Amino acid sequence: MIDWDPSLRGSIAIVGSATAGIGDAGGQTDLEITSRAVHAAIAQAGFRMSDIDGLMTASLSSSMWVVKLAEYLGVRPRFSDSTQIGGASFVGHLLTAAAAIRAGLCRNIVIAYGATPRGGNSVSATSPARAKLDPFPFEDPFQPFNPPTSYAFAAMRHMHEYGTTREQLAEVAVSARKWAQLNPEAFRREPLTIDDVLGAKVVSSPFTARDCCLVTDGAGAIVVTAAERAKDLASVPVHVLGTAMSHHHRQISCMDDLTTTDARISGASALQRAGMHLDEVDVVQLYDAFTINPILFLEDLGFCPKGEGGRFIQGGRIAPGGALPVNTNGGGLSCVHPGMYSMFGLVEAVRQLQGICGDRQVANARTALVHGNGGTLSAQATTILSLEK
Repeated sequence: MIDWDPSLRGSIAIVGSATAGIGDAGGQTDLEITSRAVHAAIAQAGFRMSDIDGLMTASLSSSMWVVKLAEYLGVRPRFSDSTQIGGASFVGHLLTAAAAIRAGLCRNIVIAYGATPRGGNSVSATSPARAKLDPFPFEDPFQPFNPPTSYAFAAMRHMHEYGTTREQLAEVAVSARKWAQLNPEAFRREPLTIDDVLGAKVVSSPFTARDCCLVTDGAGAIVVTAAERAKDLASVPVHVLGTAMSHHHRQISCMDDLTTTDARISGASALQRAGMHLDEVDVVQLYDAFTINPILFLEDLGFCPKGEGGRFIQGGRIAPGGALPVNTNGGGLSCVHPGMYSMFGLVEAVRQLQGICGDRQVANARTALVHGNGGTLSAQATTILSLEK
């Protein structure tokens, strides 16, 4: 096993964060809203665009997105990275950012993402030819409705093995909506009940439409710099204590166990690198593309035993006023989900720790766990953020 370099712990801090074009971007392109988020995050950090010498990003539809975005922003980064592990990418980027800044490859990095699948006005629309480059040889012949079908497999298996109920899945969506109702930026804020979730149109059994993430436009960006530099800036620095990644399969049919994800690996490693325990975490942001996701991740990250996730979230435990604040912006189920989500979990965690969340603010929040998921439970990335270094 390769030992973690302890000097990376707390070596970088997030000093700016922003979103743009959440929900419906009004006809703007993915480049336009991403640029808006980047400029706003840089301004919050107290930097100028000329201070940015590192750029990290990923896209579902453009193989040279980092080059395209740099051109649009007018920057020539000394360091760039476009590692693409799906929705886990942006959490995972923090690990590379820490190493790059520590190694002196650059000083100030922007990590950004934006897409406009709702408005459909994208400069990087996926072509049929490009789609053929990513075949699923063991699944495509059966013409699944992915990603819902793949996640439905995991949900059905969890229900079979552990007795998880449809009502428990639905409560994940209801909890997310309650947070969204406190967030002016959230796309869906109307009341939602368990009966509403159960009675919605079936998408892929056991999921109805309300068990599935939104399809919205949206962009987000964060600015990271060395921790020693961050203390001299006007914004409240949020320190990155430990980050880890793990991935295993691309097709869900190649999972060893449909109910166990690599979050158990990335989560344990991130906590170890941060030198923290779960009971020290105040706020949790999880990738909730489907209602089964938070249940699986709460188990695999260690908040509850395997198989207990459904019962763990009952009674409003992860809703406003509950013992464990989860997805306090409304998550991908009710706030925003433009193809990949974890960037928005990072922004929300930073806002919570900076104490700027208004009605949804978690009192005395000082530490946060952010977990990203990519593909069909394929790639997992976890980071621990804190106001203290």
